[in-house]
Amino acid sequence: MINRFRWKDLPPAGREKILRRAESDITALIPLVLPIVEAVRAEGDRALVRFAGQYDRVELRTGRLRVTRREQREAAKKCPPRVRAAIEIAMRNIERHHRRQMPQPLALTTTEEGSMAGEKITPIASCGLYVPRGKGSFPSVMMMLGVPAMVAGVERVIVCTPPGPDGEVDPATLVAAGACGVSEIYRAGGAQAIAAMAFGTETVPKVDKVLGPGSGYVAAAKRLLYGIVDVGLPAGPSESIILADASTDPRLAAADLLIEAEHGPDSTALLVTHDAGLARKVESLLPALLRRIPAGRREFCEKVLAGYGGIIITENLRESIGVVNSFAPEHLEILTAEPLRVMEKIRNAGEILLGPHTPITMGNFCAGVNAVLPSGGFARTCSGLTVHDFMKRTAVVSLSRAGFERLADTACALAEYEGFPAHSLAVKTRLAKKKPTPGKGKRK
Repeated sequence: MINRFRWKDLPPAGREKILRRAESDITALIPLVLPIVEAVRAEGDRALVRFAGQYDRVELRTGRLRVTRREQREAAKKCPPRVRAAIEIAMRNIERHHRRQMPQPLALTTTEEGSMAGEKITPIASCGLYVPRGKGSFPSVMMMLGVPAMVAGVERVIVCTPPGPDGEVDPATLVAAGACGVSEIYRAGGAQAIAAMAFGTETVPKVDKVLGPGSGYVAAAKRLLYGIVDVGLPAGPSESIILADASTDPRLAAADLLIEAEHGPDSTALLVTHDAGLARKVESLLPALLRRIPAGRREFCEKVLAGYGGIIITENLRESIGVVNSFAPEHLEILTAEPLRVMEKIRNAGEILLGPHTPITMGNFCAGVNAVLPSGGFARTCSGLTVHDFMKRTAVVSLSRAGFERLADTACALAEYEGFPAHSLAVKTRLAKKKPTPGKGKRK
């Protein structure tokens, strides 16, 4: 079964439900996540070990929370050669893209004669990266987080990732971490991992910022810990919109609809089109495509298409674009006849993939752009992950004597109007100091 909506017939409550997707579920999870966060703060490593058994079904000792250097070296032997080669290619493209984002370490501009203002760029001192694993293994996420951290020059980077059933960390993720220069990796997943990086434990260090996508539990933990640690952009359950018209190949639209749906039952996957005929063709193709997907992922897709996903039929392309901008999807594929012209009218999307040869798959893994993107509607105000998320800007100002005198009256007028006499006094004190007379004070 797949949801099918006609946008004009949906009542306001129906539209709001679609636009909110999994966000309401994340809010409901906060009371469940709060005790986990508090336990990690109070008990440290002991809580991490207990939750590993409770949620990951893995028996761990506190001494095994950190992945050893030997385990990292052996990961290359366990990782299939084809995957190692893919990591090398993806790393190259991701690094090229992110190096182009690097700003100048110091940039100053003359605002007026004698006055200079600008910014000094400094890498964040420490950062924790969260690489999920619950519904699969994600070396691609390791690269998407680790490469910009490396390029930005973050001094200390740590990784938390859930252990597998055998207590081991995914070997491809370890290979990717090594390629990013990251050697500090911990077996910890879910809300407890976010809390560990926020508070610090006996083994896991406290960091200045935590970044990385995750389940609703991870998203809920980030909301609770906001203010204790910088939790970065909101990256929750996966979501996508395939924007299509009469020119779209229904086979591509149907296949691409399943890309984000297979991430998990809390994902969102929508086809938005004003062509009812295309919608019917896509719907008819889905059963055969679903049969080609292994049972576990197929179940995810079926739940998504009957839950947060489905097909939205609009009256025209203009209304379809309006739906996209209202939804603000994490991933947007434009499969229309003129994707570039449509893109000009898109205001809100984490990423935009243009044309029939650019499925979301390419952005997720190897095209070079970052796949850690704002979800839950935050693409209205947030951008995807870049090197800038691992850096901070410090304002720099420098005035000459002439520049100071030129702005003195302006500064005093505003300070006095706003009721800050000390601000004004600091300026007037400097004005009272007479300029040295040329030649005066020199010995003859």
